[in-house]
Amino acid sequence: MAVTRKPVVEVRRSQRRRRTVSAYRDGERVVVLIPDQFSRAEESEWVDRMLARLAAREGRLARSDAELLARAARLIDLYLSEHGSAVAPASVRWVTNQNGRWGSCTPADRTIRISHRVQDMPDWVIDYVLLHELAHLIVPSHNAEFWALVARYPRSERARGYLEGVAATAAIP
Repeated sequence: MAVTRKPVVEVRRSQRRRRTVSAYRDGERVVVLIPDQFSRAEESEWVDRMLARLAAREGRLARSDAELLARAARLIDLYLSEHGSAVAPASVRWVTNQNGRWGSCTPADRTIRISHRVQDMPDWVIDYVLLHELAHLIVPSHNAEFWALVARYPRSERARGYLEGVAATAAIP
């Protein structure tokens, strides 16, 4: 049985901070930023809350290739089922070498790769990126037929806007 240790926590109080609390990992340490006026009891409560939030976030980041393949199967059933085996990917996996695109598909060998940068995004955005790549197994180009397949996903426009916002924010120095 693995023993999980509580991480070293550094609490930073700020007189400028009024209500918000945030936390981030800095190596092995977790830094929690809280308002200066918080009592020790409030500090303790918020440290526990923020540790739980970080653990949940890191759990989402640990999404597996198997989970991604299961998600693809669900999306095929919901939106592309009439295409049968033509839309069945040979593999679907997370990759760390795609920094200029959200995902890619090679129709010739039926492989789909999704950038690790998408892992921490909301599920509906991951579904959109995955459905986009699955649609390339049917239509390799970005023509009208392709976009009609992608548009079957009810949140496609919203997801595209989300991704455009992330991309625009990343370009800001």
